[in-house]
Amino acid sequence: MRQAERTLKKLYLAGTGAVMPEDAVRRHLRLSRNILCADGTRYNLERFRNIHVVGAGKAAPGMARAVEDILGSRITAGVVVTEYGLPCRTERIEVFYGRHPVPDRGGLKGAKRVLSLAEGAKGDDLVICLISGGASALLPAPVDGITLRDKQLVTELLVRSGAHIGEINTVRKHLSRIKGGGLARACYPATVLTLIISDVVGGSASTIGSGPTSPDATTVDEAIGILKGYSLTEMLPERVLEVLRARTHETPKPGDPVFRKTKNFIIADNITALKEVKRAARAMGYRAVIITSLLTGDVGDAAGFIASVIKEARLSGNPSKPPCCILFGGETTVRVRGRGRGGRCQELALLLAEKITSIGGVAVLCAGTDGIDGITPAAGAFVYGTTLKRAQRLGLDPRRFLLKNDSYNFFRPLGDLFITGPTGTNVADMVICLVE
Repeated sequence: MRQAERTLKKLYLAGTGAVMPEDAVRRHLRLSRNILCADGTRYNLERFRNIHVVGAGKAAPGMARAVEDILGSRITAGVVVTEYGLPCRTERIEVFYGRHPVPDRGGLKGAKRVLSLAEGAKGDDLVICLISGGASALLPAPVDGITLRDKQLVTELLVRSGAHIGEINTVRKHLSRIKGGGLARACYPATVLTLIISDVVGGSASTIGSGPTSPDATTVDEAIGILKGYSLTEMLPERVLEVLRARTHETPKPGDPVFRKTKNFIIADNITALKEVKRAARAMGYRAVIITSLLTGDVGDAAGFIASVIKEARLSGNPSKPPCCILFGGETTVRVRGRGRGGRCQELALLLAEKITSIGGVAVLCAGTDGIDGITPAAGAFVYGTTLKRAQRLGLDPRRFLLKNDSYNFFRPLGDLFITGPTGTNVADMVICLVE
């Protein structure tokens, strides 16, 4: 069991290593004399009076360091916002710290500085924007009439409701001056180059970090409909609903002139990480297959799907004959009903433990690539066919822990938590399954 744990850890580190922000930026952004090239798009730096750098997210420190290494003293000014505990060693780019997933005053302060720099940009300036997972919470810039506490309450209610990230972001976009293309509008008429590390299933630039420099096709009416659909309107401050119903803060849509000089480039994502895990597993002697990087939906449904693929491999050798490594990536949704500690990866692991119990030769790691699962110190958890039997010997009832959303305290006495600390990157979650 511990040998399998060591192997799973090595595979996880191979995957996250492939999406480290500094390396990703250097692969996609190159400077040759005065020409800055971003994935084939060329920027003649002699045409720009100033170069500003703004951004936010869990990968912001690494992205900022790489941009500084590339551009050095060409950078006029810069500011990024990242999560507490993530060190950022920069010289020309200012760093602010905030909280995720519920925003705080640190993030608010950083967001104000980002907006100030963006709004000061002129038509002959270049703004390089760095966006990664967590940027939505780390850049709280409430529209007029909304307070930070209002944004915190809206975020808490949406996260606990089981709404998926696209729905959450639709609401957040229409209560923000930055999200949903708001940052591009603030930068206009400057040229905007955005580098994105995607933590969103499917990798849509309009969804990652709530799309601060991307056109937004969603509407205020959709935001109101989401709040109604999850029965949240009665729990919100009346002023939040008043702002939405007034429809005075609609986001810029595709075709809006503010995007005429804006380009977005996704430089790393979940499938990038999974492909490296697949390569590493094959180097270890496993047959390896990626089932999907688009795993979404209710965490219980996802557990059932993953378990069925594991059982199929064991019984028929499909999609791969053991010894094999079966890979999934994406982001599931948890409906929070209790007050326990956990996150979507640990909850998925606990549900999966019930479904693969007594299946021999199976070891699974469910983990977030950012090293943080929910509000816990764990990135996720290990699961084996023997997990429930070991839990029973300790008097641990999985149903009781699931009812409280307390998966962290289920796995802790088993010694099966996976703790890495913040990785400095974020491309959603990975599920790595070894079938011997």
